[in-house]
Amino acid sequence: MGEFVRVEVEGAVATIRLDRPKVNALNAQVVAELAEAARAVDADPAVRAVVLYGGERVFVAGADIKEMADLPYARATGHARGLQDALNAVARIGKPVVAAITGYALGGGLELALCADFRVAGESAKVGQPEIQLGVIPGAGGTQRLPRLIGPSRAKDLIFTGRHVGAEEALAIGLVDRVVPDDQVYAAATELVARYATGPAVALRAAKQAIDAGLETDLATGLEIERLQFAGLFATEDQKNGMRSFVEEGPGKARFTGR
Repeated sequence: MGEFVRVEVEGAVATIRLDRPKVNALNAQVVAELAEAARAVDADPAVRAVVLYGGERVFVAGADIKEMADLPYARATGHARGLQDALNAVARIGKPVVAAITGYALGGGLELALCADFRVAGESAKVGQPEIQLGVIPGAGGTQRLPRLIGPSRAKDLIFTGRHVGAEEALAIGLVDRVVPDDQVYAAATELVARYATGPAVALRAAKQAIDAGLETDLATGLEIERLQFAGLFATEDQKNGMRSFVEEGPGKARFTGR
């Protein structure tokens, strides 16, 4: 339990809750606490799905510019490394993760949301990578994860202009997966991942790792990653239960233990 980042668990769903008034700006302490929270939920076998949430008013409005404004080059490289390491820890959570976006998800806030598997946004949400307006570029994955999600030309539009994108446009270009009324964002995000809470946890982790790793390599290597992950699941209880249930009871009735 950090000062600005805490983990709240209900059933098998954990919420990583950012709470640094007024806009959840990512300073060094928030970044460190975020990394610790990500590693904790990843390691907790009782947690089967994760929600990233900044509260009812704002997701994350960006990095703490006051903290960065006077950084010399030598320290800026380390600062970027720390931020990337923390967001990489979120991206490596081996469970389904959804970002519940209210208000603003800008700069480092959008980069955090890009680390999730899914994104649910409120109707009045605004997202973007405005770093160019500060004379810099995204430094926590925006130039890499954004084009992988929405394509290079659309990513360049957002990064070159620094403009804010409304929820409906974000949905149209594939930047978010669902738009709901502002007061329903957290409930919708929880509902989206709750379906995985009773699923085969080891298979879900394998599927996520195969997809994410495969996106970073050629097709032949990706297929090999898939083959090894597929075969490895035959050592799990869930594979035995799932296939036995299919044969004896039909599809969709298996009860999984997560082992």
